[in-house]
Formats: sequence, C-alpha cells, structure tokens
Amino acid sequence: MGRPIKESKMVGGANDFGGDLSGKLAVTAYRPYGGSKVDSTTAYIVNQRGSKKFKIHLDDSSEVVMLLKAVAPGSLANDNATGYGEFCVQVILNDSTVAYVEKFYNNTVHYVTSGGVTGTVKYSLGNEGTDEAKAGAGIGSIDVR
Repeated sequence: MGRPIKESKMVGGANDFGGDLSGKLAVTAYRPYGGSKVDSTTAYIVNQRGSKKFKIHLDDSSEVVMLLKAVAPGSLANDNATGYGEFCVQVILNDSTVAYVEKFYNNTVHYVTSGGVTGTVKYSLGNEGTDEAKAGAGIGSIDVR
C-alpha cells in the first residue's frame, strides 16, 4: 500500500460531523455501485483500506467503501467489476491545471490530468479561492469544504 495517509487528514467518522472539518480530505464527486453520480459538498474520506480503496462518509451520512479513480466526475462508473462504487478527488496544480488524484501517499499524490499527463506532487489542503495562492512551486492544492 505504500505510505498511508495521516489520520489527521481524514475525518474520524460520523461523530466529527457538525464539528470543524477544516484540513480534512474532501471528495469531489462519487458514484455508488449501481447508482448515479453525486457532485459532493459534504463527502469526506474516513479511512484508508488500501492504496486505492477508502471508506467515504457520503452526503446522506452513510459510510461506504469506494475505489479512488483518477477521472473527471462525469467518467465515474457505476458498474465496475469489483462491486464497489467510485469516487474522485480533484487537485489543482500550481500552474492552475486541474488534475485528479490517482493515488495518495502521506505527503504527496500521484495525479492524472484530463490530457493524460501524470506526475507526483506534494499537496496542501485549503478552501477554494484561498488555497491556490498559498501553494508554492511544485505543490498541488486539494480543496476542503
């Protein structure tokens, strides 16, 4: 699995909700197995189950294990062969390029852009509109809500 994500970057479960979620990894969009795509405003990563498998707290307050996919929200599948739903996390690179996380490491992410360019970058967590200016050269920004 490599270096897992620090627990401080994930929510601790339903008890964290209603509290301060700043600095926690937010999900950009998800699609439950057999369901329709949800552009999320309140879904977060709860814990890591494998290099691309995570437990996600969904908008309806349920928690489910899903697969991380490095695709735009409209490309998330609802019928993959594994039987798991899929989710994506958007990262904004320091040149304002939009990319999607393919794999999380402790302090870095492996990303894929819509053009198929791949790379690895350190990441910071911040709110939309305030985070890009704070990210330095070679640092991507993942939104928190």
